[in-house]
Amino acid sequence: MKKRPSPLAQKSRHDPQSGTGLFHLLARPLWTGVLLAIITAVVYWPAVGFDYVNYDDPEFVATNPHVLGGLTWENVRWAFGTGLDGNWIPLTWLSYMLDVEWFGPTAAGLHLTNILLHSTNTVLIFLLFRRLTGAHWPSAILAGLFGLHPLHVESVAWVAERKDVLSTLFWSLAILMYVRYAQKLAARSQRWSNDYFLALIFFAFGLMCKPMVVTLPFVLLLL
Repeated sequence: MKKRPSPLAQKSRHDPQSGTGLFHLLARPLWTGVLLAIITAVVYWPAVGFDYVNYDDPEFVATNPHVLGGLTWENVRWAFGTGLDGNWIPLTWLSYMLDVEWFGPTAAGLHLTNILLHSTNTVLIFLLFRRLTGAHWPSAILAGLFGLHPLHVESVAWVAERKDVLSTLFWSLAILMYVRYAQKLAARSQRWSNDYFLALIFFAFGLMCKPMVVTLPFVLLLL
């Protein structure tokens, strides 16, 4: 009589996360995310050595007295009240001020923050599509293409485009929370959850980074 394999043996045979070795380690979401973040940061790392450019950077940071003054109550009020350059982007202004507090007025620290934000966004894209599709490696490849695509160079390597990488952070978090809410609703496990509230909060934060985030509700309708 042929002996049936144990459930544990069957799991080890079919579950890519149940084995050992580097490949199986990377098949875990945590380590895949870490690898994506490291690769993205390494590729964009040369931007840390870049200086300001003479287009928008002076107005946004290099010669802006409110940003160079750091995080003070007066500058915070200015960030929430100004419409400089036709945009209301208080969280972007506050992020610049925080960088000046930490790194000083040199461009290196602001470029570093842009790189870290973009690396984080790459990981969030991976987690989002993994949750949407359940496919681990296709989601990792898609996130890698997002992180390394040349179209992102301007947003990451240009200080004045902080609003792009910062708004993408909250955009991705808002969609991720909405997907969690929608999946719970579809499974009839919950009619209401904190995920929906968090999606609204992240949507509001995104709007305070870049007005383009106003299109997010249409993306959620498509989902």
